[in-house]
Amino acid sequence: MHPIDLVVLWVDSNDKEWQTEKAKYTDGGDDRIIRYRDWDLMRYWFRAAEECLPFIRKIHFITFGHIPSWFNTENEKLNIVKHSDFIPGEYLPTFNSNVIELNLHRIEDLSEHFILCNDDFFFLQQKPAEFFFKNGKPCDFAIQNVLQFHKSGGIGHITANNLEVLNKEFSKRAVMKNNFSKWFNIKYGLKSFYNLYLLSFSNFTGFIDPHLAYSHLKSSFAEIWEKYPDMMDKLSRTKIRSNDDINHWLIRYRNLAKGNFTPTNTNRGEFLIIGEDDKKIEKILLKRSVPLICLSDDYENIDFEKEKEFLKSLFEKIYPNESHFER
Repeated sequence: MHPIDLVVLWVDSNDKEWQTEKAKYTDGGDDRIIRYRDWDLMRYWFRAAEECLPFIRKIHFITFGHIPSWFNTENEKLNIVKHSDFIPGEYLPTFNSNVIELNLHRIEDLSEHFILCNDDFFFLQQKPAEFFFKNGKPCDFAIQNVLQFHKSGGIGHITANNLEVLNKEFSKRAVMKNNFSKWFNIKYGLKSFYNLYLLSFSNFTGFIDPHLAYSHLKSSFAEIWEKYPDMMDKLSRTKIRSNDDINHWLIRYRNLAKGNFTPTNTNRGEFLIIGEDDKKIEKILLKRSVPLICLSDDYENIDFEKEKEFLKSLFEKIYPNESHFER
């Protein structure tokens, strides 16, 4: 098995220097507090990663420059990476997670095979490396969907941008013909009928996109920069996330189109919304009934302190022991 790294992006929205810099670039993008506020759960993120993913070679902690006070910076598995360590200077400072993610291949010590996480993704079950990569390829599922725009400020516009690029580069019918067994695979169960139903559409209309951790190849990031240098340069100059962005899902889509993945089932985890799905969150966390959970911060006006303490109390029950990433 190839070495596998774990990458996580984190921001301390209480950092005064970060606040001062960000205030200079409120250019009409998606600058809502839910994009940045810190739930004080990172120590549990590291406890979960250490327990559930023992095969990880190194964790790359991506940050504007701030570091949690409890970090054990001597841990050899921890690589603290500032934006300025890998993002070209002409793109800095940036407060756009899409810019940060699409430049990750520039991290000098990043392995070819890596798992990309947000700080709101938490591992709940121990999984082998083969859960993420098999035969040297990302484990994934090629299941189409119809793109929906759920709400203002959501990810629908960015997904549409991804699809526009994808459909210009690839012929859907040729893709599905060349890799038929990867588009109609027994591991997808009844979801294979999604592809059958959408077969008559000449273009890709969307995919089932789990908002969870993704398996990636570093070379796929370098490839998209080589293929679309002007598009990537324009994106990387955007300081705040906007509807004109693309994101790392485009890299996933291109790998699906090229057959550069190993088919797997769709039971990867759950996406739940804080303040709306609290009962379900509590049940899943305490039972650890799914491999991975995303706790999405979608509502600006919830009782933030109350919800934060609620989540911390749950994580303290399932991950009470300090990890080697803590002092």
